[in-house]
Amino acid sequence: MAQGSTLFIGLDVHKETIAVSVAEANGGEVRYVGEVANNQEAVVKLTRQLKKDGTTLSFCYEAGPCGYGLYRQLQELGQDCQVVAPSLIPKKAGDRVKTDRRDSLMLARLHRAGEL
Repeated sequence: MAQGSTLFIGLDVHKETIAVSVAEANGGEVRYVGEVANNQEAVVKLTRQLKKDGTTLSFCYEAGPCGYGLYRQLQELGQDCQVVAPSLIPKKAGDRVKTDRRDSLMLARLHRAGEL
């Protein structure tokens, strides 16, 4: 990853866990990083791990019942974060299989493409 590049991070947020996927600004494969606990310590650790070499981070996640606590925390950490209304996320016709991994990958891909 080039120094000073941007990472677009898609988060699928649930009460206990957050599924994380990353897309590099210069294109390439969107990769699933894994799940982290949905607590402040885990989010700080994740941000620190992803922010190596002066990388700019841009987070996004789908608005849901978990509220804006994660948004506020990322803002306090100095990170860009978008909370997207579920109705504004483009969906393929007939795509009904939903998993945390798929959702986070899709969010990272759409965020990088500017389609959210």
